[in-house]
Amino acid sequence: MRYVSTRGAAPALGFEDVVLAGLARDGGLYVPESWPAVDAATLERWAGLSYAELAVEVMAPFVGDMPRDDFAAIVHAAYGVPDVFHSAAVTPLRQLDVNEWLLELFHGPTLAFKDVALQLLGRLFGDILGRRDQRITVVGATSGDTGSAAIEACRDRDNVTIFMLHPAGRVSEVQRRQMTTVPSENVVNIAVEGTFDDCQALVKAMFNDHAFRDRHRLGAVNSINWARVLAQVVYYFHAALSLGAHDGRRIDFSVPTGNFGDVFAGYVAARMGLPVGKLVVATNINDILSRALRSGDYSRGTVQPTMSPSMDIQVSSNFERLLFDLYGRDGDRVRALMDDFAAGGTLAIGNRQVADASRLFAAARVDEDETSATIAAVLRANATLIDPHTAVGVAAGRRLRTAESVPLVALATAHPAKFPDAVEAASGIRPALPPHLADLMERPERYEILPNDLKSVQDYIAARTA
Repeated sequence: MRYVSTRGAAPALGFEDVVLAGLARDGGLYVPESWPAVDAATLERWAGLSYAELAVEVMAPFVGDMPRDDFAAIVHAAYGVPDVFHSAAVTPLRQLDVNEWLLELFHGPTLAFKDVALQLLGRLFGDILGRRDQRITVVGATSGDTGSAAIEACRDRDNVTIFMLHPAGRVSEVQRRQMTTVPSENVVNIAVEGTFDDCQALVKAMFNDHAFRDRHRLGAVNSINWARVLAQVVYYFHAALSLGAHDGRRIDFSVPTGNFGDVFAGYVAARMGLPVGKLVVATNINDILSRALRSGDYSRGTVQPTMSPSMDIQVSSNFERLLFDLYGRDGDRVRALMDDFAAGGTLAIGNRQVADASRLFAAARVDEDETSATIAAVLRANATLIDPHTAVGVAAGRRLRTAESVPLVALATAHPAKFPDAVEAASGIRPALPPHLADLMERPERYEILPNDLKSVQDYIAARTA
């Protein structure tokens, strides 16, 4: 398997090089040259496998230049031992109603779905860099959950230093403290005076500064890194097979998303042959994705703070990967579209492309009142607390599901205790942190506040990697 850039001008790379590169050198994102096909007999064979066993099978076609036994050992270290995820199923299903389910993705060490991918990515970094006798400087941006999951995956690794940028004052206190209380010397937190989109733009600018990128051997942990998306494909297969997909049964998924990486993983699963009915793209009031998929209006708005801060995004990096397929894998066309968006903050998607996307995707915008009401409704009906991001997914899925006869799986992307104020305001119950994080609010913090300025951030990083 080789990987090509969505903008068509970067060299094709193998899997290991893509893991280390993150962003392509032409500014695009790496995608496989082709999508592997999974037939009905294979789905039947995969049904009943453990999560780790299934993960090896799903991801193996994408990992051509790494020996299968070596890759399998990394996968089993991430998902096959009880001290990483606090559920034997890794991503268990919880039933809410007839043919309605939550896919709980928050049983990892930092209580968010990002753990599922980053526990694998951290081990891939360690293995590849160890064999090559290299080290990297990981630079990432977070709207809340990626940061703590990436830090947990990279902490104390001899060949990795990680710098994580988060928007000052725009993540929950639990999210911030999960990042800033990690005492490891190879972990550096930066609070940027701006939004997540500003943090993301700074990271992309550093990768596009090739002299800086090469000097400090930058690596990526955001979902611009293909390995992040690949790892998330597995839980779509795991959930769907648990609900009968191996017998041809179609499954709807509702995915709360801001950066489009999580739902793009569902698209990959569908392209491989998983029988997916609809992928519901659920956004909060920062609705660039729902506007793009409903009307073709991919235009940047002003980020509005909400109770679901991990989706407070108006520039969705991974959407470029979908555009690449919608425009016939024409890298020149995608590059022109993204250049227009960078210059003017708007991109008009063609009617044919919108129609093509609508065959698989549906999209909905969920406001703050509906989010709160959904948290309260799920508690009343199921004695289950959900976080605001999950509530956005549940609300959108209920609105846009294919039919009541088709199973609906809403992705539960975070533990409610990560957002205690919002959950308490909606439900009257303050969720408690699990025992391994019970003293989080008493731990000392370490982070630097920097302006939203590329040179300031680069100078700070350079001074600590010299």
